[in-house]
Amino acid sequence: MPTVSLTSPAKINLFLAVTGRRADGFHDLLSLAVPVEFGDELHVELTASPGIVLECDDPTLATDESNLVVRAALAFRREVPFEGGARFVLQKRIPQGAGLGGGSSNAASALLALNRLTGMPLTSGKLSLLAGEIGSDCALFLDGGAVVMRGRGERVEPLAERARMRLNGRKVWIIKPSFGVSTPWAYRMLAAEAPRLYLPAAEAEQRLATWVNAPSTPISCLLYNSFEAVVFRKFVGLPLLLKRLADSFGLVTAMSGSGSACFAFSSDSSDEPRRTADIVRVVQEAWGREALVVETRVR
Repeated sequence: MPTVSLTSPAKINLFLAVTGRRADGFHDLLSLAVPVEFGDELHVELTASPGIVLECDDPTLATDESNLVVRAALAFRREVPFEGGARFVLQKRIPQGAGLGGGSSNAASALLALNRLTGMPLTSGKLSLLAGEIGSDCALFLDGGAVVMRGRGERVEPLAERARMRLNGRKVWIIKPSFGVSTPWAYRMLAAEAPRLYLPAAEAEQRLATWVNAPSTPISCLLYNSFEAVVFRKFVGLPLLLKRLADSFGLVTAMSGSGSACFAFSSDSSDEPRRTADIVRVVQEAWGREALVVETRVR
């Protein structure tokens, strides 16, 4: 049987404004998200035997129908019935509860792989609709580059090309403590203080447009995350370490998604190997040796 192998990238939210709560209970947001080279690997093959099978090298990850890969496969087969079944083998690197979109990325990769294996029956638009059903941020991973997300995250459009070029290939360090943050908890905390912690939609659009349309504007003027207000208040070790990284290395830092992963950009490329080693040392001194530090680049 033919096999398709795809990299399932992590993402970071360079700009993430929660603008209000909707009548359906979800929140509206505006976000600029970028995939990075760091990620999982997903291997997919069609099988003669029926059923959707998921295998993973992380024993803590559920592999039943609660997993987004399996849900994506079932949604795809509903739209494109095919004989037999499918087997997925997931090599997991993106940590859970990190705000890096690992599960959503895996689901998007599953859709792309199945579409390829069955002869490309679904258009990109139809794949986006399916992805939106599976999870709010699944659709962002279908594009392959920087995107702007609206609605609850399902309305996705590519970032303007000139702005994309300012981000492509930039080195970024992803750092994550040993603990995760629950996304439902983070949204509840925001809603509990509504509307004080929401950024009005018009203001959010203006802030994002200012960076997109001004090529000389530094990335520090772009970085924003509504969730930092509640997450940093509870997990004080996050802002304390980010401040130390900024003070010690001149890094520009922020949190991704609802956390707990954060990221850091440098404004120059001097002495990068030593800088990475020093960042690892500082992070692990603060958060312990279980803390994750990944040097990667924007895709």
